[in-house]
Amino acid sequence: MNMDFKSAKELLDLCEENQLPISEVMRQRECLLGETPRDAVDHRMAKAWEIMHASATQPLKKPIKSMGGLIGGEAKKLETHYNKKKNICGDVLQKAMTYAMAVLEVNASMGLIVAAPTAGSAGVVPGMMLALQECYRISDQRIVDALFNAGAVGYLAMRNATVAGAVGGCQAEVGAASAMAAAALCHLKGGTPEQCAAAAAMALGNLLGLVCDPVAGLVEVPCVKRNVVGAVNAVACANMALAGVDYAIPCDEVIDAMGRVGSLLSPDLRETGQGGLAATPTGVRIAERLAENDG
Repeated sequence: MNMDFKSAKELLDLCEENQLPISEVMRQRECLLGETPRDAVDHRMAKAWEIMHASATQPLKKPIKSMGGLIGGEAKKLETHYNKKKNICGDVLQKAMTYAMAVLEVNASMGLIVAAPTAGSAGVVPGMMLALQECYRISDQRIVDALFNAGAVGYLAMRNATVAGAVGGCQAEVGAASAMAAAALCHLKGGTPEQCAAAAAMALGNLLGLVCDPVAGLVEVPCVKRNVVGAVNAVACANMALAGVDYAIPCDEVIDAMGRVGSLLSPDLRETGQGGLAATPTGVRIAERLAENDG
């Protein structure tokens, strides 16, 4: 049975024809195209989840300073604030924010992470998944299933547009990651394939046009905080989709729009560190200071 798909419409058609969730269609696609047994495919995804989990919790036990020294310890500050009962967010949002920041701290210190879909956006999906797992007591197996759902969205974004900041700006990285997390969250809370696709479309659409402007060319500022935004956006969009809130633009068209918007962005706003926040007086001073220290 052919389980390959090249668009969200084709994916949803396969779900309908076979009465399967997105996660199972994606799993079977990986097995068939990769000529890999189901157990091996599941094992690889379970290993990815193991790494995600570790990277989301490690900095809370021992805060890590980034290679550039611009970040480090922010996730622990959020956790401490939460433990003091001073947070203004609910448990899911607070935990998602904390874990998303933690993963980027690991990445910025050259630690082990899972690119989801990229290193610069690696905090969104695991942050969201771990928050949901803890708040709703979700098993690792169900998380692994949801990661196949997220993988389907990431595959479509990569195939039909881009997930590279150097090509499409941060909308392609954090935007795609937020879409992946929104679809996976929707799946975990009992959403239909159509609702998962709507959640992904909303999440990506909300971040359309987001530029990639790393200060000093490092994946530190503003990348860490944008991962938090991606996680929070995913929660909001999944919640809307589960409530039956429709999105006027289909998922495929949103992905296409993201690709076109990315091609219209100035090179200064596509990971070069020449525009946006990187070009502010403070951003320039930081880059100069780090360059002097390296020299």
